[in-house]
Amino acid sequence: MAQPVRGARTIRRAVVTGGAGFLGSHLCEHLLDRGVEVVCLDNFLTGSPENVLHLMERPGFRLVRCDVTDYVHVPGPVDLVLHFASPASPLDYLKMPIETLKVGSLGTLHTLGLAREKGARYVLASTSEVYGDPLVHPQPEEYWGNVNPVGPRGVYDEAKRFSEALTTAYRSSRGTDTGIVRIFNTYGPRMRFDDGRAIPAFVGQALSGRPLTVAGDGSQTRSICYVDDTVTGILAMAFSGHAGPVNIGNPDELSMLRLAEWIVELTDSDSSVEFIDLPVDDPKVRRPDTTLAEKLLDWRPQVPSEEGLRRTVDWFAGQLSAREARVG
Repeated sequence: MAQPVRGARTIRRAVVTGGAGFLGSHLCEHLLDRGVEVVCLDNFLTGSPENVLHLMERPGFRLVRCDVTDYVHVPGPVDLVLHFASPASPLDYLKMPIETLKVGSLGTLHTLGLAREKGARYVLASTSEVYGDPLVHPQPEEYWGNVNPVGPRGVYDEAKRFSEALTTAYRSSRGTDTGIVRIFNTYGPRMRFDDGRAIPAFVGQALSGRPLTVAGDGSQTRSICYVDDTVTGILAMAFSGHAGPVNIGNPDELSMLRLAEWIVELTDSDSSVEFIDLPVDDPKVRRPDTTLAEKLLDWRPQVPSEEGLRRTVDWFAGQLSAREARVG
């Protein structure tokens, strides 16, 4: 049953959980650029204060160390709660399965409670992982997914599926103004070298002259979206009254082998490609159907993948140079 559309609201002050993470830090920055005050909550489990260091002197920005699986309290008015706290890469959530499940369940419960208390708009960061290893391609929001709940990736997939159900329940039974975005593979500056996801891994390997490790035969596909485009889509949802879920991602689909070869070209590296075992339950294909985002939010990605990858490579190269300078 479709949830009713609420009227768009004025956003003056926002809370961003996981705001010191890769995606969260970009959300904080874009909100500040729009004149919105930002309270950034993070326990620094996978995020880092360095990601928001450049925001510390900006008026209206506040960084608070907080674990949202515990009690969450934010003094003063709040117009928007963006729940983006969670390990998001397989490397992280496989290391921290309990923490991942807790932030998807207790963290969602507590942040929904904050939104209800403040009368705020609430946007949940869900994920393309709710589709699992999809049997429908591309994936529309109506697809229920193909998830193994007891597989190694289940801790993340099911945490997000539960958080979607809880967010929907708060909207339907408590009247909370909620929205759900399902975010597909996003990349860009401020990803960690040791993130474990393909793009930072490939870029780090190429820049250091090591072989690029491609899982399986490299034929599995992903759709990659530059971070500025993803954030624009998320904020379009946040400033709307739509419930979702809405896919936010780039339909530009490519194989992992092609992605590795592209990064070798962009870095002008002599690195070779090595094939490693495919992880358990690794999706074979992944591409969003973005028809709904285009219709409801008038949103579509603007940054071509080659340009986004070039910017990302340049950022990682700068980080590597700075690290070597400090060591030297």
